[in-house]
Amino acid sequence: MSNAPPKPPPALSTTATESFAASQSLSTTQRLNVTGRFSITQRLSVLKLSSIRNKILMLAVLGALLPSLTTAWISYTETRESLQAKASEELLSVSTQTARELELWAKERRYDLRVFASSYEVTENLERILMSARPGVHAERLSDYLNSVRERFTDYQDLLIVDMRGQVVSGTQRGEAMDMPEDWQARMRGDNVVLGAPYWNKSEKQSEMIIAVPIRVSGGQLIGGLVAKVNLQSLSATLKRFAPGIEGQVYLVTRQGHVIVGSRGSSMTTMSLHYGAQITRSFVASEGKPLELTNIFNQQVVGSMRVVPGLDWVVVAEIPSDEVFRKLAHLRNVTLLIMVGMLGVAGGLGYALGLFIVRPLDVLTKGAAKVAAGDLDVDLPVLAKSGEVAYLTEVFNNMVARLRSSRGELERLSVTDDLTGLNNRRRMMEALHNEVRRSRRLKHSFVMIMSDVDHFKRYNDEHGHPAGDEVLMRVAAVIGEATRDVDFVARYGGEEFFVLMPEVGTQAGIDMANKIRQRLAVESFSGGKITLSFGVAEFPLDGASGESLIAVADAALYQAKRKGRDQVITGSLSDRAKASGQ
Repeated sequence: MSNAPPKPPPALSTTATESFAASQSLSTTQRLNVTGRFSITQRLSVLKLSSIRNKILMLAVLGALLPSLTTAWISYTETRESLQAKASEELLSVSTQTARELELWAKERRYDLRVFASSYEVTENLERILMSARPGVHAERLSDYLNSVRERFTDYQDLLIVDMRGQVVSGTQRGEAMDMPEDWQARMRGDNVVLGAPYWNKSEKQSEMIIAVPIRVSGGQLIGGLVAKVNLQSLSATLKRFAPGIEGQVYLVTRQGHVIVGSRGSSMTTMSLHYGAQITRSFVASEGKPLELTNIFNQQVVGSMRVVPGLDWVVVAEIPSDEVFRKLAHLRNVTLLIMVGMLGVAGGLGYALGLFIVRPLDVLTKGAAKVAAGDLDVDLPVLAKSGEVAYLTEVFNNMVARLRSSRGELERLSVTDDLTGLNNRRRMMEALHNEVRRSRRLKHSFVMIMSDVDHFKRYNDEHGHPAGDEVLMRVAAVIGEATRDVDFVARYGGEEFFVLMPEVGTQAGIDMANKIRQRLAVESFSGGKITLSFGVAEFPLDGASGESLIAVADAALYQAKRKGRDQVITGSLSDRAKASGQ
């Protein structure tokens, strides 16, 4: 069988080819012109636009069609922006809440390990092991204690006690060996928590990390460290709880972009994935702002990130772009169907339908104008049960409701202290200036009380920030329970608190301060007794403005601290004279 190529057909001459092409082109053009003129004429004759009824019908169709097109475009644009805004808001909320949960998780782990490390069983037995030539009994006790801890706290895969040379003294003896960071001794000497890099435990088939805290005896001497292998699988449940949308994902990654754990679990394959260097830099540079990007599975997503304080990890929340704009595609299809249906509507029905669309648009436009002017108390009636205008109105009402809710929440956060739940300093100054104006107008007096937690810095240094935060929250609760409903309570800053008592004098302020002292005296704290020092100032006796009252109360407060703390000093001239004479 021959493989020779087929012979080409005989070529036409150049002149013949050009003549043939010209004749073909001419005939085709002539046919198109004739056909076009016939088609237009035929269509115009069929429409019979000379008929008034048909003209009205055409105007009715156009009148229905044009507003519908306009409505569809506005609906599409507004819905797209609304969906983008909704997805961005959800991603920001998810990344922020997840970062807070992980920060709390890290604080709890550090706090737990510090508590275990300061236990009598650990410090006493480790000290005896290091000083004894036969440490067997004490090592066994340590091992029993660590095993009991591991049984009660399932997040800890293994617990070990090491001396300052890195030698294992005792432990639960489970799983793989623990590789400590190179500078762990230096970190422990600085009384810092040592955090290792996340890794995949092949034998246990789970992601883990190393956390170590120093062990010190009562004299403050550093004698070793408590090392914990922490199971990170529980973080997957936390991420899953906050996963956005239907197909959205939340990942915990390092600053270099390597995945630690995801909302759908963790595996060796998952931990081998990582975001590109450029994407990671973009995330860190635009923390808290949504970005459209390609994720670790090469999918187009909208994502947002937050850095987890205390861990230096990054929470990445993402939603597939298809899911974000799924409703938009549905709206587009529905709108097209409605448009096709409207083309078949004639006469008065088309005109009535046009009016039905225009009227809701007018209402929507007025509502949008009010929102643009800052009035969010807008709730537009949905004049139809279905259709793109009804959907647009519902989306608009939902958007305004979310804006109203967001503004209320922002206003609350702007005047509230996150830790104690009390009013913050900004709200305090507003209340103080308002009360000064009111008392001037009504010629009434009022009292302000400044209080400060005694020896708080030392307490915080000795027992840690979580214990210090607990003190501030419980002190705030005591003050809130002791004061009247008409009194104003705020956190002035740090460990200082503020109480404003309308229409009372100095003695009432002294009585209130002593009442708070008495209630606080029966409270028990993990680090020992907590007391407050108080400074009391009265308007207008001690000052004619808010700033002057604060200065007087603050001076009285620090005079109380100089006189021994846990007492009340007033800002009146007579009390100052008495105080200076003592």
